[in-house]
Amino acid sequence: MTAVSFPTPDGLDEERRLATLQAHALLDSEPEAEFDALVSLAAEMLDCPLAALTLADRDRFWVKSAVGPLPPQMPREVAFCNVTIRSPDLLMVPDLSSDPRFAINPFVAGDPGTRFYAGMPIRVPNLDGNLQPIGSLCVMDDTPRSLSAAGERTLRHLARLAEALIAARAIARRATDMAEFSERQAEELRAKERHVRQVERLALSGSWHIALKDGRATWSEGVYRIHELPPGRHFSIEEGLSYYPPDARKALRETIENTVATGDPFDIELDFVTAMGRRRRVRVIGEREMANGRVHGLVGMFQDVTERHALETQLRHLADTDALTLLSNRAAFDRALEAAIGEAAATETLLGLVLIDLDGFKLINDTLGHPAGDEVLRMVGNRLRADWLKDCFVARLGGDEFGIIIRDPALLARPEELQVRLEALLTLSITVGHITMGCSGTVSLTLRPEDCHNTRDFMHHADTRLYGAKRERTGERRRGGDRRRSA
Repeated sequence: MTAVSFPTPDGLDEERRLATLQAHALLDSEPEAEFDALVSLAAEMLDCPLAALTLADRDRFWVKSAVGPLPPQMPREVAFCNVTIRSPDLLMVPDLSSDPRFAINPFVAGDPGTRFYAGMPIRVPNLDGNLQPIGSLCVMDDTPRSLSAAGERTLRHLARLAEALIAARAIARRATDMAEFSERQAEELRAKERHVRQVERLALSGSWHIALKDGRATWSEGVYRIHELPPGRHFSIEEGLSYYPPDARKALRETIENTVATGDPFDIELDFVTAMGRRRRVRVIGEREMANGRVHGLVGMFQDVTERHALETQLRHLADTDALTLLSNRAAFDRALEAAIGEAAATETLLGLVLIDLDGFKLINDTLGHPAGDEVLRMVGNRLRADWLKDCFVARLGGDEFGIIIRDPALLARPEELQVRLEALLTLSITVGHITMGCSGTVSLTLRPEDCHNTRDFMHHADTRLYGAKRERTGERRRGGDRRRSA
């Protein structure tokens, strides 16, 4: 492959950029779960079939992690991300075939042909603390499209999370290097220990060791800091486990026992409560320590990942939430319905699916405008969060259609009463200027047939009932109109 020179932004030194990339030892590295999860999250949240975290080498782009059929590497001259790393912010191309920079690109002109691209440069600091673009986080589609403002913010947040993961990886790698060096250079132990403590403070982490002979645990300063305890006191395994809630304690104990028995290392995240009663999220990494062919103890790392866990939880919540009504969205609904069907089939319990279609919504949109229609959807969302539905799973399925998963036997025992309550709940009006228009909902309740074991079949039953209910309501309105005319 022939090296190609590429123009760079003002103030960007290509050699420093490459040196920064090499310093992180990411190129041609093994797959890592954290990066795979991040890229999968990008594809899921932005509803794109292709997503990747790429790294810009001197004459190629290497794919660290990907979702979809992407090559493991490609020449820089044909990589969309080559433009992204020279961009100050998010690069979005709604239709690559209409952009002269990309129209003849083989990934665009070929079959099936990429059409949409959005990417964020990934920047990490070099030794001088200056940010260098080493790659990009991008999503792609084979049809022209765009990202909403919320989608752009999501891609930016995920890029920042990728940078944080790379930084944490670098810190952990440096910590490991320092630990190995300190073993080889015992005479510099005290100096190395100071460096380790600094790294622990930066990474909110620490190291631990358990001697299996007496069950005694030895912690580094960072572990005491996370526990909110003064350093110095030694703990037994059981005393250390007492800082975890019961379920987490059970999981960690079983994990440790498995590692002692099999030699398999572990890497687990758990809930945790400090000595001051603060709830945290921690990552515990451990492996078996051998001496003279026998299991001597366990050694590992302990890290506070509360903030990262909270960010991932928030991002997943946003991915499952309809931005307009603040109800769950279709993707979250489908997952919840699949789980509910499995549980109902296993326990032989009743499961109800309510589908709702708003009547008069299109007329409100056409007459009063889309802002009025959006307000109607928000009103419906608020009403469907009524206290008596709090144990149900409520979602906006798209447009003016909503769905409710009902497990409550009391509600399912009186289907006619449930339908009347929902229809009353969904009868509303909106006024814009001097015009007031009403809106109501066609409601159908379907109980899961015993032979229905998947979402597709259950939704088909429910859709059929909803269409029948809408025809019946339309017929009633027509008959009512005929009676008024004859009168």
